[in-house]
Amino acid sequence: MNNLQELKKTIDPLRKQLITHELFQQMKTLNHLKIFMEHHVYAVWDFMSLLKSLQRKLTCVEIPWIPVGNPDTRYLINEIVIGEESDVNQYGERMSHFELYLNAMQQANCNFKYIYKFISNLKDKNNTEEALKNANVPNACQAFVKQTFKIIQNNNLHIQAAVFTFGREDLIPDMFLNIVHELNKHDSAPISTFEYYLKRHIEVDGGHHSHLAYQMTENLCGDDKQKWKEATTATQEALQERINLWDAVLEQIKLE
Repeated sequence: MNNLQELKKTIDPLRKQLITHELFQQMKTLNHLKIFMEHHVYAVWDFMSLLKSLQRKLTCVEIPWIPVGNPDTRYLINEIVIGEESDVNQYGERMSHFELYLNAMQQANCNFKYIYKFISNLKDKNNTEEALKNANVPNACQAFVKQTFKIIQNNNLHIQAAVFTFGREDLIPDMFLNIVHELNKHDSAPISTFEYYLKRHIEVDGGHHSHLAYQMTENLCGDDKQKWKEATTATQEALQERINLWDAVLEQIKLE
C-alpha cells in the first residue's frame, strides 16, 4: 500500500460518516434544502480561498515573473483554478462555482443577506474572522471557515493540498442529488440552478479535478513519511469540522 492509499484508508471512516450522515435522510422539503444551502455556501466560498492560496504559493503571481516550484504541480493547480474560478453556468455564461451557488440561492429564495454582508465586509478590508462576526454568520459556519483559514495560515503546502484534495465537495452523496432532483420536479423548478451546480461540481471535482489533486498531493508530500502523517492528521481534522457543520444543519432542520 503506497502513501496515498494509506491516507485514504485512514480517513475512510470519517468520509463514510459524512456521506451517510443523517442530514441527507432528514432533508425532505424545499425549506430543508434552503437551510442546507444557507450554511453550505460558506464551505463553497472557503474552498475557493484554499484553492487560491495553493495557486499563490505553487505558482508565480508576482512581477517580475520567475519560474516557481515544480512545473507539473504548477500545471495541476492552474488547471483546477480555471475550472473552479471560470466555469460555465447552464446557459454557457462564465462564472465561478461560488457565483453559480449564489445564483442558485437567489432562485430558491434563500436568505442570502448574511453571505452578502460577509463578502461586503471582506471588500471593506476586514479580516476573515471580523467579517464573519460582523455579518452574524451562523456559529457552525464560522467555525468551519476558521478551521480552513487555520490551514491556509499554516503555510505548509502539503497540508493545504491534502485538505483541499480529501476534505471538500466530493463528500456530497449521490442520494442528496436524487433528493434535489425530486424536489426540483415538485416545486416548479425553483432549484434547477442548484441541481445543475451539484451535477457540474460532482462531475468536475469527482472526476478530472480529483485526479489532478491526488497528483498534486503526492508531488508535495513525496516520500516524506512525516509530511504524509501531517497531511493525514490535518485532513481528519477538516473532515471532523465538516461533520460538525452537517450536525448543525441537521439541528436546524429538526427545528422546522
